[in-house]
Amino acid sequence: MFRGKKYQESVKKIDKNALYDTGDAMKLVVETATAKFDETVELHVKLGVDSRHADQQVRGAIVLPHGTGKTQRVLVFAKAAKADEAKAAGADYVGEMDLVEKIQKENWFDFDVVVATPDMMGVVGRLGKLLGPKGLMPSPKAGTVTMDVTKAVNEIKAGKVEYRLDIR
Repeated sequence: MFRGKKYQESVKKIDKNALYDTGDAMKLVVETATAKFDETVELHVKLGVDSRHADQQVRGAIVLPHGTGKTQRVLVFAKAAKADEAKAAGADYVGEMDLVEKIQKENWFDFDVVVATPDMMGVVGRLGKLLGPKGLMPSPKAGTVTMDVTKAVNEIKAGKVEYRLDIR
């Protein structure tokens, strides 16, 4: 099979039998990149955990230092003062029951992340069957159910990424 010059030069830099630590591997990825745009790197890690056991669940969130390159559209369910805080923090949509009805009746999903205050979870719970399968349901573990909506919105806009155990 014929390969181009750039590909052949890149292959010479990689030792297939060597194990690279994270820093060296990332440097090697940058060195061997041939495209004229920012390429994507995908990481798969075999952890050896059993997802059927609750104590072996891997889940969390991290704020990336340089963001994801995409702007997230944030929907916040909050009342009064917290709603004003969310608007000031840069949330795209802020509301209460009006947004719940809009999602239920109009099937409106023009947002990427949902943040809610704990007092609004009773109302947001009605959307469980709609938001849950799409991965949009707010969760305290992911930091999307919080009283500090300003911090949550700022983190999401800065490039917060959630991760969890995926079964394959």
